[in-house]
Amino acid sequence: MTINPAKPHVMNPLEERIIYKFRNGLLLAEALTHPSISLERKNYPFDNQRLEFLGDAVIQVSVTEHLFRMFPDFGEGQLTKLRTRIVSRPALRDRALALDLGSFIMMGRGEEASGGRERASTLADAFESLVGAIYLDGGFDAARIFILRQMDSVFTEIANQPDEINPKGYLQEILQAIEPSAPDYQILSQTGPEHSKVFICCVLWNGLELGRGCGCSKKEAQVAAAQVALADRLWEQTAKPAPAKKKKKK
Repeated sequence: MTINPAKPHVMNPLEERIIYKFRNGLLLAEALTHPSISLERKNYPFDNQRLEFLGDAVIQVSVTEHLFRMFPDFGEGQLTKLRTRIVSRPALRDRALALDLGSFIMMGRGEEASGGRERASTLADAFESLVGAIYLDGGFDAARIFILRQMDSVFTEIANQPDEINPKGYLQEILQAIEPSAPDYQILSQTGPEHSKVFICCVLWNGLELGRGCGCSKKEAQVAAAQVALADRLWEQTAKPAPAKKKKKK
């Protein structure tokens, strides 16, 4: 995607989609630049990691304030669980998918060839970076309006069903209604120092990988994988239709 800050009156397709016009087009370009691009283009001026850090904080504050006003009778624990549902990586990935954000990201050829445009972490990071860019360009109110607009359907869902869903239990309930086999969670890797490890987990069912997730503990990674599986619902693509019942002859 080409950003031309010299023509501030012209909105590019993504700006039309997000209903926000950047004063500084370079902020939008930075928000959409994956770190992998610097591996192939030496001295590339920026990537979106700093904006991702900023956007994460803006999302947390905006969602926390909105939930605080939505549920005046809820305690800290309940509000924290609701916020986790909204700002989890799978949830932010869904917001990015709704905007088709992956098609606008600038990334290295190797990253793109390996499926980078569809990767949950890449999409979630891009959404956070976009929020950070809007915050710097238009201030907190502009960023908050954008966040609440993009998450309107999620807040409606939570208003109708505020009780937290257990992703692992819900996934198992769905799958075992199809057949008795339970989902199997496997830790694929763990990185980082002992005090700050990151685990990557996949969930398998009948030989099919339903989703992957990461977290700071094995349990958190398993929950994240279950959330991705519930969002993608890959078992529906392989499920065999039930055989038609034969009519009895009269």
